[in-house]
Amino acid sequence: MTEALTSAAVPADNAPSDAAAAGGTVPAQGFGSPGPAPEAVAADVEAAVHAIADRSRHASRKMAHANRAWKDRGLRAIGKALLEHKSQILAANAKDIAAGRANGTSTALLDRLTLNDARITALAAALENLATLPDPVGNVVRGQTLPNGLRLRQVNVPMGVVAAIYEARPNVTVDIAGLALKSGNAVILRGGTAAAATNSALVTILRDALESVGLPADAVQTVDQYGRDGANALMRARGRVDVLIPRGGRELIQAVVTNSSVPVIETGEGNVHIFLDASASEDMAVDILLNAKTQRPSVCNTVETLLVHSKSTVLPAVAAALHSAGVTLHADQRIRAALPASIDSVPATEEDWATEYMDLDLAVAMVDSLDEAVRHIRKWSTGHTEAILTNDLANAERFIAEIDSAAVIVNASTRFTDGGELGLGAEVGISTQKLHARGPMGLTELTTTKWIVQGEGQIRG
Repeated sequence: MTEALTSAAVPADNAPSDAAAAGGTVPAQGFGSPGPAPEAVAADVEAAVHAIADRSRHASRKMAHANRAWKDRGLRAIGKALLEHKSQILAANAKDIAAGRANGTSTALLDRLTLNDARITALAAALENLATLPDPVGNVVRGQTLPNGLRLRQVNVPMGVVAAIYEARPNVTVDIAGLALKSGNAVILRGGTAAAATNSALVTILRDALESVGLPADAVQTVDQYGRDGANALMRARGRVDVLIPRGGRELIQAVVTNSSVPVIETGEGNVHIFLDASASEDMAVDILLNAKTQRPSVCNTVETLLVHSKSTVLPAVAAALHSAGVTLHADQRIRAALPASIDSVPATEEDWATEYMDLDLAVAMVDSLDEAVRHIRKWSTGHTEAILTNDLANAERFIAEIDSAAVIVNASTRFTDGGELGLGAEVGISTQKLHARGPMGLTELTTTKWIVQGEGQIRG
């Protein structure tokens, strides 16, 4: 298999110049552990990361010219290779899980870290689905012919070199690589120490699969071997890296946003809300709340706060179902008074309204109106996903109009805020910013545009 990328070669003399160093560091695993200041990053590490980025630039130019059929062959080759090397991936993942348990890693983080037979099969299926989607490159966004005869087109083109910094999510290694390749980009990955063995195995498999169909192996590279120094050097590689996408906990995301000199697309934490309107039916409320909280509690589209209208009659049934599923309710005083004596809860604090638990915990508050629910969400939301359960069309329309989050859902689980579920094939992350990309970031979000102007000798008067 392809050897590990450990070259410390100095970039060529004509390589792009690096930007001025930004202050701060990326915390280890995104949990606040300080690393060396960026200016203290070893020169050999910085040179090695620059060399990786320069090889990515070269690969990105080849990927930009690869047609859809060629890129789809690459995706299918990767999917096939994942299935063929499943035992190797699982063995590497078992090492990471064992190390995580020994280090006291939380249950939620261990769940995100874990790959199993079904999850690897799902990754391969997602790549197959990605191969069936239209190629965004070359899509005409808009165009016209001016009165002077100039013909204009604005078309989607690849970003170029896309970097991603993420934590304990080996599935992201495959998702981001697949999306980057389909959209004609090269990708540089920093997957974190917690998933080091798994990511190493995956990157090697990805590179070999690309080479097998004649695509450049350097379209997928990693800086994991350089640890936090590598992450810091990657953040400073402005001019070599076109865009940087952080994915993980709040501390990691904010560290990257604050310290990167490379343009960043911010993916946000998910303090997700569901408003249970007075008109919502019991069966729908129970089914949706159970799915939104318990199907996979460690991910960012899991509901973290439930707001219950004071005139709703379904709270006992919803609370009983959540309690039976092992969910701890962090309830305000009015909710606690309305709960049956058989259902335990803990008093909610101000901190609960701001918490992304990513576990079997749920903050619950009672509100007297849609207006009060909207005010609560506006105060505490991270702008990821909010949902309303209602049979009142007017309330549904008001909720859609007044909630300013990346995804607003009516009468469905918040777990649908996902690139694969929304037909995007996969996702790089959920963008909570408002520039360029918002919500699940799929193929189109990994492209930019350029203007093509065609004339017949026109000059400007």
